[in-house]
Amino acid sequence: MAERDLYELLGVARNASDDELKRAYRRRARELHPDTNPDDPQAESEFKQVSVAYEILSDPQRRQQYDRFGLQGVMGGQPGGPEWQAFQEGGLGDLFEAFFGAMGGAARRGPSGPVPGPDAEVTLRLSLLDAAFGSEKSLDVRLPVACESCGASGAAPGTSAVTCPDCGGTGELRRVRQSILGQVVSSTGCPTCHATGATIASPCATCHGEGRTTATSTLVVNVPAGVEDGSTMRLTARGPAGFRGGPNGTLYVHLGVEHDSRFERVGDDLHVVGSVSIAQAALGTVATVATLEGDEPVDIERGTQPDTVIRLRQRGVTHLRGRGRGDLLVHVEVQVPKDLDEETETMLRSLAAHRGESVAEPHAGLFSRLRTRH
Repeated sequence: MAERDLYELLGVARNASDDELKRAYRRRARELHPDTNPDDPQAESEFKQVSVAYEILSDPQRRQQYDRFGLQGVMGGQPGGPEWQAFQEGGLGDLFEAFFGAMGGAARRGPSGPVPGPDAEVTLRLSLLDAAFGSEKSLDVRLPVACESCGASGAAPGTSAVTCPDCGGTGELRRVRQSILGQVVSSTGCPTCHATGATIASPCATCHGEGRTTATSTLVVNVPAGVEDGSTMRLTARGPAGFRGGPNGTLYVHLGVEHDSRFERVGDDLHVVGSVSIAQAALGTVATVATLEGDEPVDIERGTQPDTVIRLRQRGVTHLRGRGRGDLLVHVEVQVPKDLDEETETMLRSLAAHRGESVAEPHAGLFSRLRTRH
């Protein structure tokens, strides 16, 4: 299968800037997120592929390696190795499994030893404040955990596992075949012992020989400052327990940042509206605008025009990869009164006359129009 271009996955040019990569990833992640596309395996698969592409291209060193050498440069090793061969035969999905873990698929086995647990996915909802400054969140997850009754061995108390008679304890079965290049040796995980190298005559009554049970636990997730909606955290060895004492799989935490009606986030910058009256815009004032830290006074200069943008430095979202924060951009909105009392209208008409400005004539009331007919 032909190698799929990572820039094509995100829909950007090869010379795309970091901000363009972020925007493209955020757009694609929102389109393909599992919450938006429930029970859609194709969308889930594409979401994972887009996550892989962004994780590679957002890292300057990995991106440089990819631009020069393609996926081989990112994966390392020599062409013909098992992971590279798997990718060549299966495409980007196999690269995801080989380079980043199975992410919800079957666990990868080594040539012998305990089988790692599968990977799992959960979704964590965050407020804008959580995403901007980072937070410690508690998340209830239901996953396989090591069985306490047998100490994850899978064997009933007082018994133990014995060496697998089929693989001799290696956990794998080897097959030798002849080819035009000579002997070729291939190996597969032993099905009798599940690649563990041992079999159990008396399984544990609690876990039925698996060495793990399913339980709900509270997971503490440290969310870094600056994360975006649709991004994913990879928690190594925090996923489901492995078979009979095998290492835990990886837990992927998909982050969903809730919309804050006060702000519009663009990258690490925040946009907010600051409303003033005609008189305040003309004469100047001090307006109060919302920031992440609370309301803050902002100087509105004399003669400020509608749609003027005032930039408050370092009031935005914390940079995820770097120091400092984005900015807060205040868009000045000049409010024009709709319902005028007689005194206010008289003052405005006097102002217009003083400045030589033409304005509409006053609207006569219903009774006034009726009187003029008689």
